[in-house]
Amino acid sequence: MNTLLIGKGEQQAHLNLKYANRHGLIAGATGTGKTVSLMSIAEGFSRQGVPVFITDVKGDISGLAMAGTANEKLLQRVAQIGIEGYQNEANPVVLWDLAGIQGHPLRTTISEMGPTLLGRILELNDTQSSILDIVFQLADDQGLLLLDLDDLRAMLALVAEERKEISAKYGLISAQSLAAIQRSVLGLERDGGKDFFGEPALQLEDLMRTNLQGRGIINLLAANKLILTPRLYSSFLLWLLSELFENLPEVGDPEKPKLVFFIDEAHLLFEGCPPSLLKRVEQIMRLIRSKGVGVYFCSQFPDDIPSEILGQLGNRIQHALRAYTPRDQKAVKTAAETFVPNPKLVVSEVISQLAVGEALVSMLADKGVPTMVERALIAPPRCRMGPATNEELQQVRAQSPIGGKYDNAINRESAYELLNQRRSGNATSNTTATANDAQTGQKIEDQGWFSELIFGNKRRQGLAQTLSKQAARTVGSQLGKQILRGILGGILGKSSRR
Repeated sequence: MNTLLIGKGEQQAHLNLKYANRHGLIAGATGTGKTVSLMSIAEGFSRQGVPVFITDVKGDISGLAMAGTANEKLLQRVAQIGIEGYQNEANPVVLWDLAGIQGHPLRTTISEMGPTLLGRILELNDTQSSILDIVFQLADDQGLLLLDLDDLRAMLALVAEERKEISAKYGLISAQSLAAIQRSVLGLERDGGKDFFGEPALQLEDLMRTNLQGRGIINLLAANKLILTPRLYSSFLLWLLSELFENLPEVGDPEKPKLVFFIDEAHLLFEGCPPSLLKRVEQIMRLIRSKGVGVYFCSQFPDDIPSEILGQLGNRIQHALRAYTPRDQKAVKTAAETFVPNPKLVVSEVISQLAVGEALVSMLADKGVPTMVERALIAPPRCRMGPATNEELQQVRAQSPIGGKYDNAINRESAYELLNQRRSGNATSNTTATANDAQTGQKIEDQGWFSELIFGNKRRQGLAQTLSKQAARTVGSQLGKQILRGILGGILGKSSRR
């Protein structure tokens, strides 16, 4: 049976890889050992050939890429837990960064993000979100790719120019709401959205790699700056989870996960999350395990996670909580109630007495049944328990197998370019029409007052403008091609990328 050694209480506590896709929780107050537990479990998955994705919010998980240093206290704990073959070693790590500074750029397109999550990033109200839906539908109907923020701005400008015609077909669009969306887009660009939206877009298979020795690659997302824009951070995570859900095949309960996803500061994922979106997240969490993906939340308090999702987290590691305030006391009670009782432990009392590196542990055993909670010493990682230096991280990035694929941005023809071409074409048509009108007018003047009465100058200009608008509509209808969208509004499936 493939297992990961978590730690030891009265006996060793193991995580059964067959049930590792049933999700999990690592919780505890600051400074109690959550990060070290995360690192230990992550490198354990890697040694078993399971790829891992981690959001590094505080920048202290990068030590996974470096070998640790043994000391007397560490070796004493290794012996106490009974870890066999322990030796310090580095892990295979690939660094990512939405801004492309601390790792490879991690991008998606506007179309793949979809209107639902994009509306959440832009902090739009219901009326503004419905207008964004219209913008996406209009782009789909006219076959216009929305790849980056330039494309989105171009579509918003088109809607502003033709607001009355578009309102008649798709629904009322107010100028005030449209202007509010445009201002939000500018704010998103200022917060780093310009780097996130574009191509080459992330391909999921690049998160699910193993190295030549069969070890799972640990993908580390530098999120210390991303966390300053929590809406962008949480919406990115929701998008990535929905992409995994919609694109990976069903595998049931495999012998080990295809990917394990660690989300640090998990409370940010749910703050301000509207009920409709939360329901979709709950659905994804319930079904994504059948795709072989395990999701592990890391947060200070268990009740940071909505109860509907908390109930799906079968593997639990609970570090110490300090019950100083009513909020803390409530969190202690919640944590105690989520464990299978152990007659030898009063969980509500022990949870405040745990030392650094100790935790209450309950894992899924045979048939997915959770074990009784145990007080355990957590196994130390073999990597460095501290951040890597900038020079070390640069070396890790230089050795990455996928750097050439993502480091250089691509700007192919999309909505922005096509709409500019359309406007240029209309301008050229109007110029040509004006020149022809001038020639025709001269001929009419030569032919006398009767021709001038029939072909007056005002009528000629109106006719040219009408023909120009009809030509533009014809071009738009010829480009029309419907795009299929998934559960969170992003493009459904790899085959839909065009």
